[in-house]
Amino acid sequence: MQIIPSDNVRKYRKDDLRVFLAACREAAIEKEHFQLASISMEVEYIEPLAVLESILETGEQHFYLESPSRGQALAGAEALVEGHFSGAGRFQAVKDFAEDILEHTIAVGDLSAPFAGPHFFTAFTFEQTATEGADFPAASVFVPRWQVSRMGERYGAVANVQIEPDCDLDPLVDRVWAAYEKFSVFNYEANPAETAQPEAELAVVEDRELGERPFGALVEAALADIAQQRYDKIVLSRVRELTASSDWQPFAVLNRLRARFNDCHTFSYGNKADCSFIGASPERLLKINEQRLQTEAIAGSAPRGTTAADDARLARGLLKSEKDLWEHYCVRDSIIRRLFVRGINGQATGGPNLLPLANVQHLRTPIEAEVKRGVHLLDIAEELHPTPAVGGTPREAALEALPVLESSERGLYAGALGWFNHLNDGELIVGIRSALIKGKSAKLYSGAGVVAGSTPEGEIRETDMKLRALYEALVPEG
Repeated sequence: MQIIPSDNVRKYRKDDLRVFLAACREAAIEKEHFQLASISMEVEYIEPLAVLESILETGEQHFYLESPSRGQALAGAEALVEGHFSGAGRFQAVKDFAEDILEHTIAVGDLSAPFAGPHFFTAFTFEQTATEGADFPAASVFVPRWQVSRMGERYGAVANVQIEPDCDLDPLVDRVWAAYEKFSVFNYEANPAETAQPEAELAVVEDRELGERPFGALVEAALADIAQQRYDKIVLSRVRELTASSDWQPFAVLNRLRARFNDCHTFSYGNKADCSFIGASPERLLKINEQRLQTEAIAGSAPRGTTAADDARLARGLLKSEKDLWEHYCVRDSIIRRLFVRGINGQATGGPNLLPLANVQHLRTPIEAEVKRGVHLLDIAEELHPTPAVGGTPREAALEALPVLESSERGLYAGALGWFNHLNDGELIVGIRSALIKGKSAKLYSGAGVVAGSTPEGEIRETDMKLRALYEALVPEG
C-alpha cells in the first residue's frame, strides 16, 4: 500500500482532494488496474453506532464492533470491494483478496491514528461451507465506502473510493467531499433513525424452539458418546425463533446490549438483504496489535446471585467445580497447542479467573504471545477456529458429531467476525450470545459445553439463562 502522509488532516481543501484523486487516476492508468483511494481524518466527537443507525441505507452491507468498557467502537458500511469464499482454503482466500486490494491502494492521512486507513471487515461461519440460499457465505470480506471510529477520546473517519483508469473525477470529488463535510461534524438529527413501527407497538406473535429433537435429548446423546470415548467435550447449540408483529429494530437492540453487557463485544454484521447477525459476545478469538497477540480461554459457567453472598457462593462453586475446570482446561490447552502449530509460544497469564457478566459468570484465562512478522492474523485464526469453547475436543471428532446431533447449520453463530488492516493489526471475536434478525424473524442462539458430569437439566438451565438475556434485549419490559 502506498501511503501519502498528511499532518494537516483536519484542514483538507476540496482542491487538495481533487489533486489526490487525480494522482490516483494516473496510477490506475499506469498500472491498468483500479486504485483504492483511502482518505483518513480525525474528527470531533462521533458515535459509531449512532452514525450507522442514522445513515445506513436499505440493501447495504454493514459492520459494527464495540467494546464499551475499553472505550473502542468501529463501524462501516456500503461495500466498495467485496469477496465471498468457501471451503477449507477460505481464510487464505480472504488473506489473498486483502493483499491484492492493498497492492492497489493509495492512502492519505495520519495512519498512526487509531483505526486509520482502509479496514477489511470479515466474517467466517462456523462451518467451512454454507448451503445454497444461506444468509451468509462461508467467508465474506469487504472494504466499506465509509467507516467511523472511537478510541478513548479520539475519533476518526475514513472515506474509500474506487478510482478506475477512465473515471470522471468530478462526481467522485463531490461524493468524497460531501462525506468529509458530513463526518467532520456529524449531525445526528439530519437523518432520522430507523423508521420501522415504534418498538412500543411491536409484539411477539410466535415463540418456538427449533430443532428436530429437544435440547435435553441432544445432551443425553452427547453424554452417551462421551461415555463411549468418542470425544471428551462437545458444545451443543440451542435455537429459539421469535416472530414479531412488525420488523425488529436491530440497532435499538444493540444499544440495549451494549448498555447491559459493558464488558462484552457488541457486534453486528449485515448483508445486502437487510439480514443482521448481532450480539454481545464475551469471547475474543484473537487480537493483534503491533505484533502482540491476545486471546483467551473462556469455558465453565455459573449464574449470578441475587445477593452479594449468593453471588459469592456461586462464584466459589464455579472456581472449585471439577466439571467446569476440566471443561476450561480443555479449551485453554487446545488454544496453546494450536498456537504452537503456527510457531507461536502462547503463555497463559494466570487463571482461571472469574469473568463476571450481567447475567452469568465464567472461568477465563488470558493467553498472550509475540507474533513473528510474516504470520498473518488470518493464519492464526484459521488454526484456532473453532475453539473447543464452541466446538469441542478432540476438535475433529466433535465437529464430525455436531451435524448429526444438531441437524442444521449454525451459520455465523459461533463463527468468527471482526476486522484487520494493512499493518496486520486486527481483532476477531466469536459470534456467541447472538441473534440472526431478518424482518419479523429473530433467531436467538445459545450453547453449552457437555463433558462427563454434565446433566441435561443443568445444560438446559445454562442455555435458558443465556437465551433470556437476548430475549430481554429484543423485548424490553414496558
